[in-house]
Amino acid sequence: MTTIAFIGTGIMGKPMAENLQKAGYQLHLSESRSPAPSSLVNGGAKTFASNVEAVKDAEFIIIMVPDTPQVEDVLFGDGGIEGALNSAKTVIDMSSISPIETKKFAARVNESGASYLDAPVSGGEVGAINAALTIMVGAEKAVFEKALPLFGAMGKNINLVGDNGAGQVCKVANQIIVALNIEAVSEALVFASKAGADPARIRNALMGGFANSKVLEVHGERMVQGTFDPALEFAFTRKI
Repeated sequence: MTTIAFIGTGIMGKPMAENLQKAGYQLHLSESRSPAPSSLVNGGAKTFASNVEAVKDAEFIIIMVPDTPQVEDVLFGDGGIEGALNSAKTVIDMSSISPIETKKFAARVNESGASYLDAPVSGGEVGAINAALTIMVGAEKAVFEKALPLFGAMGKNINLVGDNGAGQVCKVANQIIVALNIEAVSEALVFASKAGADPARIRNALMGGFANSKVLEVHGERMVQGTFDPALEFAFTRKI
């Protein structure tokens, strides 16, 4: 049975790890920051006191943490996993972080003999729960193919977009489009309202034409219902 050390079982990481577990993978979880989710432990995941202990006997190491500093800390910080890496291990960073720093991290990990993939995701919590994530991967082709079964347990639209760093570049491109789309939908519905039309009816009509998008469908509905918080959404787009 293939063993995966999964570091970062938060809003996105937990359902991703659950889907790997359902697919038959053995999970090793670190409790260095917080207790492991009970659902994963009850499903057979093994827990360890530190990241290093969790990755020691794992073939794959998946990192799903908030941002660049956290990834750097997991890899190279105090108690980082760098010392436990070797040619038998593959590191997969699925966080959304800096493409520039990603290339540096990959080079350092590769020096240890381990393989490195940057594989940020899009699809949000719903996509993570439903194993329907879009996964954008930067890696060598042979390394990508080795990790592909893992990605298949977590997502549906899986693409190798280039070498290390290209996955994170693709995620930034995704966020540019999402952020501008949110702004465009907001402006269109505000315009409709100020012009005396019903924004909800305008949205329904637009969804049947070329202007339709996932943002219009999901966020547009929340906008017309008054439950959309622009400040929170624009802060969250980097994780979509």
